[in-house]
Amino acid sequence: MTQQIAVPLRKLRSILDGYGSTLVAYSGGVDSAVVLMLAEQQLGDRALGIIGNSPAYPASELNEALTLARKFSLPVRMIETDESSDPRYLANTADRCFFCRSHLFAQLRNLANEEGYAQVADGVHADDLRDHVGGMKAAHQFGVRSPLLEAGLGKADVRTIARALGLPVWDKPALACLASRIPTGTPVTVSLLNRIGQAEQRLRDLGFANFRVRHHGELARIELAEDEMPRALNLQSQLVAQLREAGYRHVTLDLNPRN
Repeated sequence: MTQQIAVPLRKLRSILDGYGSTLVAYSGGVDSAVVLMLAEQQLGDRALGIIGNSPAYPASELNEALTLARKFSLPVRMIETDESSDPRYLANTADRCFFCRSHLFAQLRNLANEEGYAQVADGVHADDLRDHVGGMKAAHQFGVRSPLLEAGLGKADVRTIARALGLPVWDKPALACLASRIPTGTPVTVSLLNRIGQAEQRLRDLGFANFRVRHHGELARIELAEDEMPRALNLQSQLVAQLREAGYRHVTLDLNPRN
């Protein structure tokens, strides 16, 4: 590990030490995995990862998160979140992320209070300041700490630390919940989340790794990493057949994806 990373890593460890004890909002992505691993190293049994399971969290991601935790003996507990009972979340306005994260953080804060954990922590880092406003607003409301941000670390720094720690998710693409595939203003329903989840699982089964299936009524708009586009064109008929089985009438490839 370079000196450039070693210094902020020492700061990150010191920050976690200062928490005394903490719950970590853990999803299995690189950011939360780094926070949980270092929290466990610094705090031992005074650190616990919490997975918030919901219809918007892909089943494949849940399984990968649990597998990663087992591989590295990271302490993890799963809870069921209840944002799907909130009409403000289901309305899918521009504040959807705030309502979603508010439900998660409220549950984590209550759990921390009940079981004597001093802090609740997430995996937000410096690069998230641009586009995670709703989630960060909810975190602030419930007193959630962001050790990566407090240490001044960006995404590239987190990936370097994860690789040095031996975490296989160091280069894992960023994950967004399934609700993010639904256009703002289109109501979120469990059946719609399930359809999107099934469509994405079918792409995963075909061997694609970095993608999104955007929902537009009867049309599925597939966003792919540029290096996977030629393969998608070669598998055109299979892609169409698989996504039609998932419930879409029309299938298209986005030639200029946002992600």
